[in-house]
Amino acid sequence: MSAAKKILKAREMSSFFFLLALFLIVGAINPKFLTGTNISACFNTSVVYTLVAVGMAFAIFVGEIDVSVGSNLGFVATVVGSLLRDGANWGFAFTVGILIGLVIGIINGWGVAVMKVPSLIFTLGTNGILRGMMYIYAGGAWVENLPKEFKDFSSVTLVGSFTVYYCCAVLLVVIIHALLTRTRRGRYFIAVGDNAGGAELVGIPSVQTKVAAYMICGVLSAVAGIIFCSRIGFVTSASGNGYEMKAVAACVLGGISLSGGVGTVIGAAIGAVIMASISYLLVFMGFSSNYDNAITGIILITIVVVDALMQRRATVRNRHARLAARTMPAEEAKEAAK
Repeated sequence: MSAAKKILKAREMSSFFFLLALFLIVGAINPKFLTGTNISACFNTSVVYTLVAVGMAFAIFVGEIDVSVGSNLGFVATVVGSLLRDGANWGFAFTVGILIGLVIGIINGWGVAVMKVPSLIFTLGTNGILRGMMYIYAGGAWVENLPKEFKDFSSVTLVGSFTVYYCCAVLLVVIIHALLTRTRRGRYFIAVGDNAGGAELVGIPSVQTKVAAYMICGVLSAVAGIIFCSRIGFVTSASGNGYEMKAVAACVLGGISLSGGVGTVIGAAIGAVIMASISYLLVFMGFSSNYDNAITGIILITIVVVDALMQRRATVRNRHARLAARTMPAEEAKEAAK
């Protein structure tokens, strides 16, 4: 198969064509949308969603889920924002934020992979704890008056109208994709999600792989929290709320199967652009951005149902193929083997 055919048949390409069609439809409804500034704005606003979605993708790759990513983002944003407001060095504040995300990831990985607690239940508990810690840490108040240089950096562009943050996020996604597809340890994540028992039999440490997946998810959520703090310029006790649903929607929209073992981080990044663009596109279509969450929910339910139906159909087809192979006459079996 040629390289062009492989690219076109990739699961994430359907998401790319959906994004392209979405832009064209909105442009047909309101031609003012089809400008370089508006299109680049859709990508620039997706940087936080992209990092959270890629982190969520690691959890889904290994057949689990992490619904604490939003509170992880919010708590890190609260801590980093408070440190910067109080005059802390940028490097120190960022290091503290990333270490917090790493610790959260280790705790989630320990609970899910080592203690065998269902990932939805354990990370939901983590989510509640972090929400409470956010409120206690900030005393229920907003974190404001951040350094002007920190806030202004979010609008600095690197390539055309694309910001430094988004360009760095794209570079990170490309590097992660290369590591996942071209290195032996990178392929462990997909292997564990596809068949954890089988992976163990061939020497792949499924427990350590799941812990590593949650560690990466925690760190990327923390980085997203730092960028969120810079882009928004303030942090509230509700910051990051709902990002877990957006991240899951971005992943499934990007071709990642919720059952694990299927998909790419590039698909998650494309899905993140779609999810981030919804509220922006609604304005150009003449609707209120209040419909954002409702549309996100509809998209999530639709894609999950379609994914479940496709998996069920594939399972039935494979079962029929195995049954036909077992009942095939010897002469036909020899011909099929040729």
